[in-house]
Amino acid sequence: MFEVIKTEGRARRGVFTCAHGTVQTPVFMNVGTQAAIKGAVSALDLKEIGCQVELSNTYHLHLRPGDQVVRQMGGLHRFMRWDGPILTDSGGFQVFSLSGLRKIKEEGVTFASHIDGRRVFMGPEESMQIQSNLGSDIAMAFDECVENPATYEYAKASCERTLRWLERCKVEHDRLNALPDTVNPDQMLFGINQGATFADLRVWHMKEIAKLDCDGYAIGGLAVGEPTQMMYDIIDAVEPYMPADKPRYLMGVGTPSNIIEAVARGVDFFDCVMPARNARHAKLFTWSGTRNMRNEKYKLDEAPIDPECDCPVCRNFSRGYLRHLFVADEMLAMRLAVLHNLYFYNQLTRRIREALDVGDFALFRQEYSEKLAARL
Repeated sequence: MFEVIKTEGRARRGVFTCAHGTVQTPVFMNVGTQAAIKGAVSALDLKEIGCQVELSNTYHLHLRPGDQVVRQMGGLHRFMRWDGPILTDSGGFQVFSLSGLRKIKEEGVTFASHIDGRRVFMGPEESMQIQSNLGSDIAMAFDECVENPATYEYAKASCERTLRWLERCKVEHDRLNALPDTVNPDQMLFGINQGATFADLRVWHMKEIAKLDCDGYAIGGLAVGEPTQMMYDIIDAVEPYMPADKPRYLMGVGTPSNIIEAVARGVDFFDCVMPARNARHAKLFTWSGTRNMRNEKYKLDEAPIDPECDCPVCRNFSRGYLRHLFVADEMLAMRLAVLHNLYFYNQLTRRIREALDVGDFALFRQEYSEKLAARL
């Protein structure tokens, strides 16, 4: 299922195998929240830009079109025509981001749909049932993502409840996988570490969820407004207690520099809406830093977005053309920009893997961790 084939310091080079293929890690998962990448990018495009894992969201697909609809269409892989690995988030982050629109109890959470306001209940069992209907390769446990800053007392109570919810998720997940008509009977379950920014809670929670022997473990509840160094400090505190033979996933992170620094701290899996979201606002990543493609200086620029990039966009279009598309509000601008940024992120983790393969990750980190955060 998961094998660490090489290490450099705490950085890990691994291979992860699931029902729909083999994944080389460290890996960036491309976020297709509603079974589509925002910016008019399809599953067929993902193949061309080097995507290994697609990520979709339980909350959104439960509300629309409905997980039963996806099940009747043969599961998420057939529905969106992606034959590679899929991870589904539990919906917990979206539910808890609704703030005043939800009510938390031990059983689960009642919330108002952001689409039509109807009341919906989701607990550990419901989240597992929805993800089973979707047929993803990796299901994420239902957890509470506590907003920062949080009081110690609330974070502690939330950790304890999230642990109880994980126990319920595991029981229900095992039951669903054993059913004869399950869409993907080999679906895996990842537990999620919480504890806000309190290192002792994080360590306690990680020790407890590790006892449940999930297929992998994630660090959740970070990159939600806390200082970057605090995020790194939490990873440093938690990582020694994460099972070494299981994949480690840092949820919702982040910038290219964040990914490089988290790999150095032992993380294997990443996802973030940033590359696609930034692309839709004309902010593009390059191997020299970031570019704003609305900038007047690109008006007559015939060079590609990044001379070091061989993505389909850089092979065929100029900075001047892309700037024109953005200024003219053409939909093609978003599509081309998203393709470029996702290709960059997939290449970033590929180059990290290559550096680990030859023992040069420390040099790669030294050269690119700060450079990729620069604005051109």
